[in-house]
Amino acid sequence: MFRSKAITQGVQRSPNRAMLRAVGFKDGDFDKPIIGIANGYSTITPCNIGLNQLALRSEEAIRLAGAMPQMFGTITVSDGISMGTEGMKYSLVSREVIADSIETACNAQSMDGVLAIGGCDKNMPGAMISMARMNIPAVFVYGGTIKPGKLKGNDLTVVSAFEAVGQLASGKINEAELIEVEKNACPGAGSCGGMFTANTMSAAIEVLGLSLPYSSTMAAEDEEKCDNAARSAEVLVEAIKGNIRPLDLLTKKAFENAISVIMAVGGSTNAVLHLLAIARTAGVELTIDDFEVIRQRVPVICDLKPSGRYVTVDLHKAGGIPKVMKILLDGGLLHGECRNIEGKSIKEILENVPSEVSTEKMVIRPLSNPLYSKGHLAILKGNLAQEGSVAKISGIKNPVLTGPAKVFESEEECLEAILKNQITAGDVVVVRYEGPVGGPGMREMLAPTSAIVGQGLGDKVALITDGRFSGGTYGLVVGHVAPEAAVGGNIGLIHEGDSITVDANERLIQINVDNSELERRRSVWKKPQPRYKHGILGKYSRLVSSSSTGAVTDQP
Repeated sequence: MFRSKAITQGVQRSPNRAMLRAVGFKDGDFDKPIIGIANGYSTITPCNIGLNQLALRSEEAIRLAGAMPQMFGTITVSDGISMGTEGMKYSLVSREVIADSIETACNAQSMDGVLAIGGCDKNMPGAMISMARMNIPAVFVYGGTIKPGKLKGNDLTVVSAFEAVGQLASGKINEAELIEVEKNACPGAGSCGGMFTANTMSAAIEVLGLSLPYSSTMAAEDEEKCDNAARSAEVLVEAIKGNIRPLDLLTKKAFENAISVIMAVGGSTNAVLHLLAIARTAGVELTIDDFEVIRQRVPVICDLKPSGRYVTVDLHKAGGIPKVMKILLDGGLLHGECRNIEGKSIKEILENVPSEVSTEKMVIRPLSNPLYSKGHLAILKGNLAQEGSVAKISGIKNPVLTGPAKVFESEEECLEAILKNQITAGDVVVVRYEGPVGGPGMREMLAPTSAIVGQGLGDKVALITDGRFSGGTYGLVVGHVAPEAAVGGNIGLIHEGDSITVDANERLIQINVDNSELERRRSVWKKPQPRYKHGILGKYSRLVSSSSTGAVTDQP
């Protein structure tokens, strides 16, 4: 008979049982597995506003399956609301807080398994990091994607509102038209609707095997999402009985599968950061260079926003992530032996998934007719990024640009210059001291990049930063530049007007300045004082690793 870890460890201690009786345990419940429900419900963002309904449904299903649910809360940050403000510095930090909080609650109460429910971007990797740390049976339930907004027959996402700001600044639309976009961009509950970071990471978790098939592309407001929460709870109870644990699933081959799918769907640059962090926690030897190796062999076969035409609900109707996986599996681009939380292999899961794609609405394309012949997340290196940087090159007409540097010490300075029309075609915009240490927190640059696109400069300007980008960013943009400026990286040595080359074809990012001059500049460079010395941002800046290793805070 199964005996709960919590009860087994304190089986002779009546006070333990007394506390549990106060929250509803009866005589027959003490031998049942105790399952934590990490509930990311919050009214602070549409991404998470529907999560409590899923938590209650999973709680009921756990009881019916013969286990004891114990619900607790964890935090979220709305990236969309904090974007472009000091508050955005807390976004990546929240990934660590979420991981720490889930680990703390589950291990403190000796829980036998955990069902984590999340919506906004950092909920997914935060939960996955905690699952890898604890290695107790676990499943992730994604809160679901938002449905597209509509305006004049066009699909809108939250990125539409950011781009409209740039269109207003360049005189392409007026204030009234901007407000119409604002009012229609986000029509209800759910995470941002394109293949942005939330939907990218939900897809990655489905491929890694810790979410159920088809769950990563469901709409938040559809009934199937509640049904999925209940089914996930049932599967978790079975996984506890079968002792299926996260580290059984999170293998090197599983991560290679996740990267392959992310390339195929045109996913967010943030996937590089988060998968490196999860793999590091799981003890898997994944490096930033693995992304480039996989990019060379896996094409982009999904036509999804931000650079494509369709949104995630369209992908779901077209067959979701299982359809994408089946196409890749048939093409020899996936490891079919990897397993999921149900104990099934990918080959078994996809056995009855048809390989054919619709020719009416080409959301998913066949391998023979890809959107791009290679993956879209390129790893660039050079004297500006010896440890590497990440470029999202889908949808750009000119992947090579050499131009004069326009240097900014913060995102705010950069955005102000863009909105004042001080950036011109051919410029290389440099935003530095926004890395994990220097920011701190590695802010996303959606406001500047969207303003550039909105002004019609998306194919004419490059932007490089030691910060990162929203999943909604596109254009010739290079983020995660490492080493970052705050720790002495060469991005901190750039002078206004220096010639900078960004070459996605050659995977090169460099400053065209003699080494002797760079060394002279380095000799007079002074490490800046931390922007925050106290509180969570101060603590984070002292602990965080390089973006090239996932920007983790629990490194040995």
